[in-house]
Amino acid sequence: MQQTLPLPKYHSVYLVLKERLRDGLYDQRVPGELELMEEFGVSRATVRKALENLTQEGLIERSAGRGTRRLQPPDQAGQQASSTHRMAGLLDNIIAASLDTTVKVIEHEYVSATEPVAQMLQIEPRAQVLRAVRVRSTKAGPVSCITTWVPREFAGNLGRRQLGRKAMLVLIEESGVEIGRARQSISARQADATVAGLLGMPLGSALLSVSRVVYDVNDRPVLWLQGLYCPDRYEYEMELSRVGDIDAKVWVSKDFNAYMR
Repeated sequence: MQQTLPLPKYHSVYLVLKERLRDGLYDQRVPGELELMEEFGVSRATVRKALENLTQEGLIERSAGRGTRRLQPPDQAGQQASSTHRMAGLLDNIIAASLDTTVKVIEHEYVSATEPVAQMLQIEPRAQVLRAVRVRSTKAGPVSCITTWVPREFAGNLGRRQLGRKAMLVLIEESGVEIGRARQSISARQADATVAGLLGMPLGSALLSVSRVVYDVNDRPVLWLQGLYCPDRYEYEMELSRVGDIDAKVWVSKDFNAYMR
């Protein structure tokens, strides 16, 4: 890594690899040390330290002669930091925020669902899903890199050309699917080489990470979205209200708004 990163190099590599493992990118094979050294531009000691951290967390297993393989994290479903919210307002604001932007479709193909994708979409492993990668931009530049997975039965209206013109949720609804609710989690991650290039940012830059599963009115998952947003061009706002009696007041979200600039 030629850029100066806010974290040690090995930790930056570790964070990127951890996200890829969670996303199922290494289900078939985890790259070897030499491949990772070349991709990240770091020393073998740096790669080994990152892999050691992943091994200690029980995410990978390393053995002589067999290389490195991914392990199934314990209670993977229970580790998903997410919340369920009513769709009123949420999708409207998301769609409205997309109206003043342009979209470039980077990837558009039907693939076999990896285990994490199948789990999130409640489908059989290896079932066909549409995987699309899009970069959304404003006049100021790229705002987000969004990867979505849609079960084939709901993807008939999601052609490459259509995705460059309309929001995916609009296209899904136009196909006759009635959207019911969404479950979403928000966190942070660092830009890997691919995302950094697409967003025009330094490798390792901090990004806002949004994971969202959208369900129809029959509670079937119709879409899993993972969006990476430039924090200086995207703002996510929610209004909170206090509810409950005086002994147990809690904050609950009321509205969501997404702003791109």
